[in-house]
Amino acid sequence: MRFLVVWRLWALVGVGVMAGAWVAVASKRRHHVVRFTSVELLDVVAPRRPRWRHHVPAALFLVALVALILGFARPVRAVQVTDQRATVILAVDVSLSMEATDVAPSRLEVARRAARDFVADLPDDLNVGLVTFHDVASVAVAPTRDREALAAAIDGFDLGEGTAIGEAVMASLDAVAVAPAGEDGEPAPARIVVMSDGETTSGIPNEDAAAAAAEAGVPVDTIAFGTPGGTIEDRFGDTVEVPVAPGPLADLAGATGGDAFEAGSLGELSAAYADITKVAAHEDVARDVSAWFVGAGIGLLGMAGSLSLAWGQRLP
Repeated sequence: MRFLVVWRLWALVGVGVMAGAWVAVASKRRHHVVRFTSVELLDVVAPRRPRWRHHVPAALFLVALVALILGFARPVRAVQVTDQRATVILAVDVSLSMEATDVAPSRLEVARRAARDFVADLPDDLNVGLVTFHDVASVAVAPTRDREALAAAIDGFDLGEGTAIGEAVMASLDAVAVAPAGEDGEPAPARIVVMSDGETTSGIPNEDAAAAAAEAGVPVDTIAFGTPGGTIEDRFGDTVEVPVAPGPLADLAGATGGDAFEAGSLGELSAAYADITKVAAHEDVARDVSAWFVGAGIGLLGMAGSLSLAWGQRLP
């Protein structure tokens, strides 16, 4: 929580001065009572009551002033709301290494299932695009709200040689550029999600793509999917190791202000997508909560007045 008009909090100093004066007056009053000459007459004029009753209304009054001053300073707190203007581009690696079965039944089938769930879980009002990449990258589905078109494209993944992560980011930026603008005519906020098991072997370097994404203000979240023990068979029947390479993907995410994830199972991949959904589909909005403090202050003033009237037949 933060305050929009911080200088108004200086009024709390006045409350502190009032509290100090109250303590001083209360101490002086006790000293005068001790000097009273007739204890019997004192009991008649001012019968004994629990001492704490004298302090409660005043304490409530001071706390009420604090609450009202805090409200006067216009406190706000950040709350997450669905950002219906956002565009999310999902870039999925469809290189041959995705045939690896270290994640059963295969990296590709698990990635396909998780991608379908990710798209389905995003709010319906969000525009979602799909990019696929191996040695080249292409926009499979331009940003749209048509979830059936996205699901059909995910089911139709075709594998190819090579891995062009940088090209995938650039293609995603092109897709963002043609996404529908917000209702105010301003470009909608966007986020790119890159899911891959390897590192760039063709196309532009990751560093160049990261610089372009950072300049465009589009964060890139990355998911390194697979395990260190992944293998595939090449066209000659030989076994080829295809271990997951999380390092380059983490560097890409870090350079663009995105988040980097690692997943070695369907559960971990789904969890990564769920975390991304929370960020991609929501935005932090400052909500004014001054009414809470003003309401609390008024309530405390009412309590202070009621108790003072009930116990002392006067207002504090």
